[in-house]
Amino acid sequence: MKILLLGKSGQVGWELQRSLAPLGQLISLDRHGDFGLCGDLTDLEALAITVRKVAPDIIVNAAAYTAVDKAESEAAQATLINTEAPGVLSLEAAALGAWLIHFSTDYVFDGSGATSWSEDARTGPLSVYGLTKLEGEKAIAASGAPAIVLRTSWVYAARGQNFAKTMLRLGKERDPLKVVSDQFGAPTGAELIADVTAHIIRQIFSLPDASNLAGTYHLAAAGETSWHGYAQFVFDYASKMGAELKVHADQVGAIRTEDYPVPATRPRNSRLNLAKLEKTFNLKMPPWQQGVQRMLDEIQL
Repeated sequence: MKILLLGKSGQVGWELQRSLAPLGQLISLDRHGDFGLCGDLTDLEALAITVRKVAPDIIVNAAAYTAVDKAESEAAQATLINTEAPGVLSLEAAALGAWLIHFSTDYVFDGSGATSWSEDARTGPLSVYGLTKLEGEKAIAASGAPAIVLRTSWVYAARGQNFAKTMLRLGKERDPLKVVSDQFGAPTGAELIADVTAHIIRQIFSLPDASNLAGTYHLAAAGETSWHGYAQFVFDYASKMGAELKVHADQVGAIRTEDYPVPATRPRNSRLNLAKLEKTFNLKMPPWQQGVQRMLDEIQL
């Protein structure tokens, strides 16, 4: 099996390099490219040529424009990377008869209600970022390529920056600390996303005909919390591990979304229904707390 991975240096891409390596020949690229190949999603022509040169059995696209607030003023750039590039990748995959795995987001929904979103729920993005990701999903569907779109949410990793690291830094520097308490979702580790992706690929290529597996799935850790609850969990665990903090879990103040204005509107309900993923691929998603604890251990509080 030959796998082309794009976005190798991002949080999910970094973990995918590990999880996909045992499955076959892995060609991993970031936007700087390598081996005379292009991994820059802003260069659509070179990207298409790269896919033809590699001729992979499966393309895993972990590259994306993820600067949610900046996208409001850089809509053209976000569209190029999140919409047009996935369209090119899927068309090239269709021409080769290759599979495409692509990562999307809870931001395709409007965040209304309090129940978890199923894959066929009505979409309604509130931001440029969410809209470009949704349009990318549509471009993939229109291509006719055998593809799996994995929508995820609240992604973190020990590598790079994340919400937990930011909270710990602020908790060591100052108090009081106030965090939004009316947005709900499940913190989801890049490591979990990468491992599930590898599991899906193994299943695809173990079947004589896996075409019925193509489609959209929701991939997140189990359970739910708010950003406020997430912060409290981080501070509580860090305190137990001996971290020196000026803020403790019970001292984190709760604020509303309106009290923390940002350029891009966030969905208040980012709960994702995991039933389809778990049933189709015989999986059981672990609770979000488990992954966050592991990440906190890894960054050595």
